[in-house]
Amino acid sequence: GKVKLFDEDLYAPKTDVTQIRFRIGMVFQKPNPFPKSIYKNVAYGLQIQGKYPKSEISDRVETALKAAWLWEEVKDRLHSPALALSGGQQQRLCIARALANKPEVILLDEPTSALVPQSTAKIEELCLELKKSVCILILRKNTIYNLIYFFSFVKLIF
Repeated sequence: GKVKLFDEDLYAPKTDVTQIRFRIGMVFQKPNPFPKSIYKNVAYGLQIQGKYPKSEISDRVETALKAAWLWEEVKDRLHSPALALSGGQQQRLCIARALANKPEVILLDEPTSALVPQSTAKIEELCLELKKSVCILILRKNTIYNLIYFFSFVKLIF
């Protein structure tokens, strides 16, 4: 079979895997912030590309943190360690890190399974908001509700 991102075959021999990684954001089950500052976590993907000026990186970091509903909680401590954030904040930081690259799709692997109920509700509400601007795919292991959950969050593009 084939795996396609829109009309591009991801397994074609000439596919640029690095470019695909910038087009698809990934958020894992357990929050995985880098052992860096909050700012550097979000800026990392932009910095390694080496094509953005510092001012644009700063703007995109702020935009991504706002989109992940984290800006108001961290704007005064952007250079503090990301690992000092709560679990829910760390997961939203990882979402912001994915958003900073302006991906076409964000894959979330059970993004709320390691969180307390209050953080779970916030992440789910955030995903409902994000689906307005980016395709969101969420993997859940509870098979009974997967189809309903999938259609609640996915922005289908044909």
